[in-house]
Amino acid sequence: MPVVVTEAIVLHVFDYLESSRIFRLVTREAGVRSVLARGARRSSRRFGSALDLFAQGTAELHVKPGRDLDTLGRFDVERARPGLGADLSRFTGAAVIAELTLRFGRDAADPELFEAAVAALDDLATAPSVDAREATLAGAWHVIASLGFAPGLDVCANCHASLAPNEALLFSHPAGGALCERCGRIAASGRLLPASARTALRAWSAGERATLSGDPEIRAHQRLLREFLREHLSDDRPLPAFEMWEDDPVHANQKVLVPGESE
Repeated sequence: MPVVVTEAIVLHVFDYLESSRIFRLVTREAGVRSVLARGARRSSRRFGSALDLFAQGTAELHVKPGRDLDTLGRFDVERARPGLGADLSRFTGAAVIAELTLRFGRDAADPELFEAAVAALDDLATAPSVDAREATLAGAWHVIASLGFAPGLDVCANCHASLAPNEALLFSHPAGGALCERCGRIAASGRLLPASARTALRAWSAGERATLSGDPEIRAHQRLLREFLREHLSDDRPLPAFEMWEDDPVHANQKVLVPGESE
């Protein structure tokens, strides 16, 4: 049975039988994996007491070709990220990053996806609660970009003409990005994207943070992200963590403005 030793992050965990656990990991060398940790509930000797959601370290995977479930030999935790569990906003955001990574990642080496997940979780772990939603948006778009689905923002997604960087333009989900003025006029559908929103999307896709003006703009970006996922990555299965994050009860009764909408 081949052994793979790789950096890994725990993105989902559930108990299995009386003494074991199944972990879902994103790894640098083997992509997204499901692994069985035999005896993990009875002893922390092989896996460590800090092995829990969002923990990162070095994993030893015993891989059997043709099977969907690997065996976890060891997991040496190097980063536990306790800050993610100390605040509901940060935890919900981390669950969104985990959900997107597990749902759309592949079971093959993908260092770029792994690094995007690391950066997103690290950023969330230290973000103030009030900044957690913006940090989640940044991490989610970075994960999407690492999967090869970054939206086109500087070149027309239809005719490939260069776009002025500081103009409001029509954003077409089917086309995969912003449209020039000519293509926007003939597009069947789209949403007007302000220049500030393009700037934010550009920064997030590159793994950087952006400055947003407040809750209405954050909620608008949440909706834009949901629409983009539905168009390009959705397999029609629900995204429970994303829906919970978008349904933030603190802001549920506030008017949500999508870029291009008016009061």
